[in-house]
Amino acid sequence: MRTTTTVRHRKALRGIFATAMLAASAVALTGCGLKPATAFVPAAGPGSIQEIPTAEGQPITVVGKNFTEALVLEKVAVLALQAAGFDVTDLANVPGSQPVRKLMTSGQADVSWEYTGTGWLVYLGKKEGIADEQKQWQAVHDADLKNGITWLPPAEMNNTYAMAVRSEAVPDLGGISTLSGIAELPVEERTFCIEAEFNSRPDGMSGMLESYGIPRGSGVPNSNIGIYDTGAVYAATNRGACNFGEVFTTDGRIEALDLTVLEDDKNYFPAYNAAVNVNTETLTEYPKIADVFAPITDALTNDVMRDLNGQVDVEGKEPADVAFNWMVEQGFISRP
Repeated sequence: MRTTTTVRHRKALRGIFATAMLAASAVALTGCGLKPATAFVPAAGPGSIQEIPTAEGQPITVVGKNFTEALVLEKVAVLALQAAGFDVTDLANVPGSQPVRKLMTSGQADVSWEYTGTGWLVYLGKKEGIADEQKQWQAVHDADLKNGITWLPPAEMNNTYAMAVRSEAVPDLGGISTLSGIAELPVEERTFCIEAEFNSRPDGMSGMLESYGIPRGSGVPNSNIGIYDTGAVYAATNRGACNFGEVFTTDGRIEALDLTVLEDDKNYFPAYNAAVNVNTETLTEYPKIADVFAPITDALTNDVMRDLNGQVDVEGKEPADVAFNWMVEQGFISRP
């Protein structure tokens, strides 16, 4: 166990830097019309998560992206590490995958949730994903160790990308049920609502169209593609602004808005199981962090995550409250 003054000083500086980043990101997000991140989580009592003796009062930074599921999972991590005794800096609502990744690889953040497919294709630059969930996790785990990131075992929940259509529009689109069916439609019916990141990612829009033999440009003109904020894609798809909307398979709005998810019949999208990423140096210093997250990860299924996401996006609850209530229900923490 490394408890030298140098290590503690470094970690304290990391916490100070992350706090400054949080303030800066809040200002930036406000300027973009998004709500700034909040460091608030409800006070929690002890549960099955036990305090790590060497962690008491030690600084640790949790970072997360700026969409519903990421916010909920980030709050789960904050609550878990607080229960374990850490002094947690809550760096939620960071806009985009790459800024989060940079905070992790630079050592300015210690813990995040990430998706195996994102790690493999976006961060590690691999050309093709791996359909087998366990093999995909193992591959990204092994490859990312050299970057100072340790992937803890993955959850069952697989939040892969998908395309969805309004259920009432399916008959008018020839009873479409698969992504291959899009190629059989007239060009004017090949309209899409997607987010900016999906539009530019290597595992996103262009790759999907290429995989399904629909050339971007001639097969799907750029004028057929609407770019929206992440949360706005679902509403735009539901109101008929496009025929096909980019969705995440664990999103609670799919059921609430009666959207039909098209089968990825060519298995284009890889596995996107959620897993906790930990700065390897931090995990070496506090190896029991893995024990803290193991039962949490085991409890996260697609059904559970759809419910948690739906409480935020459909019922209007705060991500921190949703995370807290679920953690209490599972016995990980208790109400004070």
